[in-house]
Amino acid sequence: MRFFIPIVVATFVLQACSAQADLIEGEQRIRVEETLQYYLSYPSGYFEGEDTSYGILLFLHGGGEAGGDLDDLQKNGPPKMMAEGYPFPFLVLAPQNPHQKKWWDIKAVNQLLDSIVANNRVDKNRMYLTGLSRGGSAAWEMAVQYPDKFAALAVVCGMAPTPYAHWLEKEMPIWVFHGVEDQVIPVTESDTMVRKLVEMGYDVKYSRYENIGHNSWEKAYTTEELYQWMANQKKE
Repeated sequence: MRFFIPIVVATFVLQACSAQADLIEGEQRIRVEETLQYYLSYPSGYFEGEDTSYGILLFLHGGGEAGGDLDDLQKNGPPKMMAEGYPFPFLVLAPQNPHQKKWWDIKAVNQLLDSIVANNRVDKNRMYLTGLSRGGSAAWEMAVQYPDKFAALAVVCGMAPTPYAHWLEKEMPIWVFHGVEDQVIPVTESDTMVRKLVEMGYDVKYSRYENIGHNSWEKAYTTEELYQWMANQKKE
């Protein structure tokens, strides 16, 4: 027995080393399909001429509108304003996340946007991105994943991972909105991100609302200056 135990241990170690050495390389084409419902609004005069191109605003809603009826989008933000007849100076695309508990599928949203752009008179140098809450977090991510796509970014009360600051397009103007009393996504998320962006020399505006909670989108999206600010942005 004195010699049997070391032999068993040694055999086990050799077997473990052998198992770790089983490394293969592989490749497989992955295809993922997603169905996105959406609202699309056109600016006044769009259908009266065929030579004029327009900007487009992509809006990503929050978690409260995910996975339900498309009409749920009309509760907040640009879709609510679209339903009320607000005269946006550009097209507005508002898709719905079909999954109540899942994150936005950024690749699917990008494909939808590309399809809308290809089939309408859209100026690719005037594409704008915005989102609130979960959609605001997704807007940060989308701006990172497609850094050359958007002429301006507006984020309302979204989670904001500060490493993203290193990957955003340096020439893209950014406007951040957040309520100081937000108990869902703390205002420190935006505080930290904005501070980092300023340190890195980004063109960033920050509207930090006192005495307002998570629903800072109610004030942010009714800020007339926001849409004029967007309309004035164009990629060079």
